[in-house]
Amino acid sequence: MNEMLTKIQKMGIVPVVKLDNAKDAVPLAKALCEGGLPCAEVTFRTAAAEESIRLMRQAYPDMLIGAGTVLTTEQVDQAVNAGATFIVSPGLNPKVVRYCVERNIPITPGCVNPSDIEAAIELGLEVVKFFPAEAAGGLAMIKAMSAPYVNMKFMPTGGINAKNLLSYLDFPKIIACGGSWMVSDELVKAGDFDKITALTREAVNLMLGFELRHIGINASNEAEADHIATSFERLFGFMKNIGNSSIFAGSGIEVMKAPYLGQKGHIAIQTNYIERAIFHLEAQGFTFNQESKKYGKNDKLTAIYLKDEIGGFAVHLVQK
Repeated sequence: MNEMLTKIQKMGIVPVVKLDNAKDAVPLAKALCEGGLPCAEVTFRTAAAEESIRLMRQAYPDMLIGAGTVLTTEQVDQAVNAGATFIVSPGLNPKVVRYCVERNIPITPGCVNPSDIEAAIELGLEVVKFFPAEAAGGLAMIKAMSAPYVNMKFMPTGGINAKNLLSYLDFPKIIACGGSWMVSDELVKAGDFDKITALTREAVNLMLGFELRHIGINASNEAEADHIATSFERLFGFMKNIGNSSIFAGSGIEVMKAPYLGQKGHIAIQTNYIERAIFHLEAQGFTFNQESKKYGKNDKLTAIYLKDEIGGFAVHLVQK
């Protein structure tokens, strides 16, 4: 998968934007960035699309900005010249796809059936848009179609919202979801960009699903660790579970048999998608201790520590 699609996969959600007036472009981009989604698919459904992309790119040069509802090669040129770095189309037009492929412009055309997917494969694509997602059969249809096309991945758009987002993203053949619930036409026209920021932040938080997993306490030796764990067991009935390097009291307290990372101990935060969580936190300026990575089955990342402590505690992410 090319670099742009990899970034979209880590982003997880692509806000699908319709702008009737280019004056709203920069305030909207600001709202999305402040909400934690520095990304937009600006649809070519209006005459303001090209200028909106240009203004967004000038104001936020590092933002992921693409053009949607692209129907012609002329629109591809307009979008790319304005600053779009990826193209999305509602259907699969071989002429438009070939034009983009020949110029190394990432494109995800809309596909809703096996014939569309085979045409996409023939054109050298590895990711397609599934549109309109809910109306065309939703997640069940994607799962059914993905079975014979093992290397194809999907970006569903159309009917995706806060209620069904996670069910789509949980399926590994889906790289990201396009959605407009946080950037509705009504909110944009009303100039309610604070609300867009809030809804965007809610969408990111919903996707990442951060929750406290456990708190780790550094003991000086195994005997002290056992004493601490026994105290929690006697007090609250948190049953001890003795491991190689630590003793758990219940599931929420881990006592290390010897001092480990963190002056006082560590805090584990679980997340729905650890790779996406790293991407979004790094975008906010946080850094990670790459040497602390732990992997599970199929070499999937399962845990990683932040580089800096918080209140004397090392903090690490854990894949749910």
